[in-house]
Amino acid sequence: QDAIDRKEKRSETFKTAVHGLETDTPALKTEELGLRAPQWVRDNLVTMCMRCKEPFNAITRRRHHCRACGYVVCARCSDYKAELQYDGNRPNRVCQECYIFLTGHTLLEDREGRHKGILEKGAAEVSNRSLLCSSLQLMDKNGKGGTRGWFVIPQDDPLVLYIYAAPQDVRAHTSIPLLGYQVRDVAQSESRHLFQLVQSRQVFTFMADTEELKRRWMRAMARSAAGITHEEEEEEEAGP
Repeated sequence: QDAIDRKEKRSETFKTAVHGLETDTPALKTEELGLRAPQWVRDNLVTMCMRCKEPFNAITRRRHHCRACGYVVCARCSDYKAELQYDGNRPNRVCQECYIFLTGHTLLEDREGRHKGILEKGAAEVSNRSLLCSSLQLMDKNGKGGTRGWFVIPQDDPLVLYIYAAPQDVRAHTSIPLLGYQVRDVAQSESRHLFQLVQSRQVFTFMADTEELKRRWMRAMARSAAGITHEEEEEEEAGP
């Protein structure tokens, strides 16, 4: 049981579940761009360009990797060439941000200064500072199917559940304000770990991979629904 618990804990860590890396190679620092090969983000961990946030599709917007930072980007955002020292100073496909850094050239279009709304914050960025994050399945109304995604309750916005299509996406596709909801357990078979968020006629049904993960989400959502944003507040309410 200890071995199972350790394995489940490791599988839920940000490094494994979010980054999905096969090795312990850390992300490149800015000053290392072009000096050594990056760890590529896996294609199946993103559903949209990690720079412009436009969804990928099989025909008009395909996946490419920036050879400097390893991000998965679309053709438009990677339509640049820069010499990379780790590849013998040969020109390589890079994203716009890496192109500006490596060449010193400036472009008329500059998206970096644009204020990022909460839905536009990357899943990796938010997950790394979250109260809880993991894969869940949001069931459809008949309970027979649903959409699997990456669910996050951020530390800096603990009353809202953010839903990403994939753990490395740079924009959430929707959010659910948790305040005022009731969290209900749903008795099911051992293979289906279901629970619900209920408010008036609005019902969201979720399925977790394990019973332990289900309990963690129920506790986290119940605290957020009650407006409890820190452990200290919960301890105070439980006290005399």
